[in-house]
Amino acid sequence: MVIFTLKHVPGSAEAEKFLADGRTILTSIPTVSNFGVYSQVSAKNDFDYGFSMDFASQADYDFYNEHPSHVAFVKERWELEVERFLEIDFQIKE
Repeated sequence: MVIFTLKHVPGSAEAEKFLADGRTILTSIPTVSNFGVYSQVSAKNDFDYGFSMDFASQADYDFYNEHPSHVAFVKERWELEVERFLEIDFQIKE
């Protein structure tokens, strides 16, 4: 899961394109499941958006993290368009 604020005005065409492209690109990676795109509604933090996804195993996460589509998205879009973010990686505690 990652929550973030874009350099674009919330709700702008540029922001919506970033979110849509993120969904398209990241869900094309085979190990990604349950991908979600979120708009922040809580007054308790000031991030605007969130992405979440699930992985069946650490190996699936590692595959995603190193996948050329993810690496390219980070370099060509994320680093240029995201103002700030907080990444949260959870593992189910059994």
